[in-house]
Amino acid sequence: MNTRVTIQDIADALNLSRNTVSKAINNTGTIADSTRDMVLNKAAEMGYKQFSYIDITTKKIKSNVTTDKPMDLAFITTSKLDNSHFGSTMIDKIQQELSEIGCSLTIYRVLPSEIAECRLPGSLSLSRIAGIFCAEMFNIAYCRMLSSLSVPVLFIDSPCIMGEEPLNADILLMENEAYAYSVIKKCCEKGFSRIGFIGDKYHCRSFYERYAAFRNALNYYGLKYDDSICLTESEINSKTGDAIDYQGYLESGIKKIKKLPDIFICANDFVAFDFLKIARKNNISVPNDVKLCGFDDSQESTIVNPAMTTVHIHSQLMGHEAVELLLSRIKEPSMNFRIVHTETNLIYRDSF
Repeated sequence: MNTRVTIQDIADALNLSRNTVSKAINNTGTIADSTRDMVLNKAAEMGYKQFSYIDITTKKIKSNVTTDKPMDLAFITTSKLDNSHFGSTMIDKIQQELSEIGCSLTIYRVLPSEIAECRLPGSLSLSRIAGIFCAEMFNIAYCRMLSSLSVPVLFIDSPCIMGEEPLNADILLMENEAYAYSVIKKCCEKGFSRIGFIGDKYHCRSFYERYAAFRNALNYYGLKYDDSICLTESEINSKTGDAIDYQGYLESGIKKIKKLPDIFICANDFVAFDFLKIARKNNISVPNDVKLCGFDDSQESTIVNPAMTTVHIHSQLMGHEAVELLLSRIKEPSMNFRIVHTETNLIYRDSF
């Protein structure tokens, strides 16, 4: 069995400090270019995981693509992945790792008209790119179009496709299940038995996995699922395709609940923030009247009042795994498609 190569192994082989090697590999701090090149070459030579896809003789990706030019990749999304979303840190990591092996990344935002017509952004030319990262892409028809392209595609989260053929692409997700068991176990320890869920369960694959984990955890701990304290309707009007007034939907739903649950588990932090606004408007206290748990560990989760119990996504790990998955697909396009989950961690704060 192969022994996992560590940063310390590389440092020992080069007679350098672990700190120097770490700076070179993670592109942090200031070190000489010659030292950085030496470390990266040794890391690739020794099979260090992060650089196992580099050809150390050319510093280019080992793939079936033959070109004299640096390899270009695309990142497409429907959303602005600003600092409130784990995506901005993830994209930074993707760009950092690609730049270290001489690859470029261009970010494209897909317009609603392009989604409706199932066409790529006008400036994106398939002849110039070797692969595509996709994030916040949840239109099923559009994603099927993407997965039928002549270049490899990686979905970072994906549509919730039930009862249909899966996408012909690799999918990267955060771990969406373990936290539900931890939260509900803690509820049992505190004597809580009425536990509700808020969030459009079919919004995306991650939301559905969180909802399914919520129901499975209830069953595991012998608690009853109560549909009357769950708000899981779609955020999109099924007739018009337009977004609904989600806060209005929540307020209407909350007013119909005769007795609030002990806790609401929310599909993500921003759903939880929407609930907080409605709660304040209706004189509902969190956590005194109802406790609250989000997901994402967004920047806002630490500054809202009360600070949000949530699940931390390791954004840099997501970025690293995204690069490995897409580059390995470029290298071996015929391998079986994969679904990979990265670690998450539950963080208890004042809302619980």
